[in-house]
Parts: sequence; C-alpha cells; structure tokens
Amino acid sequence: MSKAAKPSLLVVEDEKDLAYVLASLFKKEGYTVHVARDGKAGLKLARAHKPDLVVTDVMLPLMDGHEMIRQLRVESKVPVLFLTAKRDEADRVRGFQLGADDYITKPFSMRELVARVRAVLRRAGRAGEAQYSVRAGGLEIDFARHEVRVNGKPKHLAPREFQLLKLLIEANGHVLSREELLKTIWGYDESLGISTRTVDQHVARLRRSLASERKRIVTVKNFGYRIKAP
Repeated sequence: MSKAAKPSLLVVEDEKDLAYVLASLFKKEGYTVHVARDGKAGLKLARAHKPDLVVTDVMLPLMDGHEMIRQLRVESKVPVLFLTAKRDEADRVRGFQLGADDYITKPFSMRELVARVRAVLRRAGRAGEAQYSVRAGGLEIDFARHEVRVNGKPKHLAPREFQLLKLLIEANGHVLSREELLKTIWGYDESLGISTRTVDQHVARLRRSLASERKRIVTVKNFGYRIKAP
C-alpha cells in the first residue's frame, strides 16, 4: 500500500520525561517530531520548521502556551492541540479563543492523544497518509475521483462507506476505534444517542461492496477496525 510522508509535529513540553515519551510515541507513529522545552523555544522552532501541528502544554517556563500561540497566530494558522493539567472551563475557553483545535487534560491515554492528533490533522487536510490513488492487492481507490475498483471492476460505494474506507486507508494499518470512526464520520455526540452499532452496519455494507477484497478490513475484537496492507 503506497503512502505519502506523514506530517511534522512540534511538541512543546517542559516535563523532560513526558517530552521524551511524546516524541518517541509520535516518531513511532511515523511523524517527524521537533521538541521544545519552553514557550520561547517553541515559538522559535514553529517559525523555523513550520510544523503541520503544534502539541503544547499550557504551563511552560519563559512563555506560557497561551502566549506562545497568541504570538504564533499573528503569522500562522497551524493547528494546535493544548495539553493541560487545568480542568476549569475558563482555561479551555481561553485556549479556544486563541485558536486551539483541541484540548486534552492530563492525565490522558496515549492512544487517545494519537487519535486526537489524527483527527485534528484530518480536519486540517493534513492527514498525510492517503495518496490520490492507492492499490492494495486487488483493491484500487482513486480519492480524487471517488472511484473504487476490485480486480479492475468498478464498485459503487455510498458516501459514508467511501469515507470509512478512506479513514482506514489513512490509518495505514493502525486500529481505529468505533467511537473514533463514529465521531469523525457522523459527528458523534453522546446526547444524540447514536450507537456504535452504526459503524458495524456500515462496515458490513462496505465489506459486501468490496467483494473478494472484503477480508482486507479486519475486526479488532471489542475495539474497532483496521485495514490489512498487502
């Protein structure tokens, strides 16, 4: 399965151990990672490297995360994900007013953080993994034309089935949870009462549409789905 280079991330975190863990995690995911330990250094690296996403703590030495992003916003629309130990609403509101794309409070799971990074990059159009066309065995997808072929034969997919297949391709073999797929495709809100069963039903339809390539979509028990590369 062909893939493009993944985006670059700037991690700004003053806790040495956490900065190391985050850098290692994102590098393992295939991202290019730059690390800064204070707000001034973060601003300097952001200007020098122009990352595709900034993941930054709020409480930083020399210059806090809010001020760093306030200054960066004058010259850049780079997506921002804030990390913070603060849980009060005013802190989150200030972050979003400064242009934050997402906010996650400490402590957090690394799996959730990776999922949120992917979601922010997708919304910004920088998911980075999917090419305009992809071939995996007998499966061919042309993203620009919204065309799918199985062993050379065109297959019609409903819009959400196509989007589901695209997300799985972009994940490049990593597992996507039902909740993540539901939130990304359907704009899932718990108050709407939409069940994750909706995802299972669309996966079943997608598999039927893919015919002989249906087994390429793998179920990960009690979690979600991934696509099997050749």
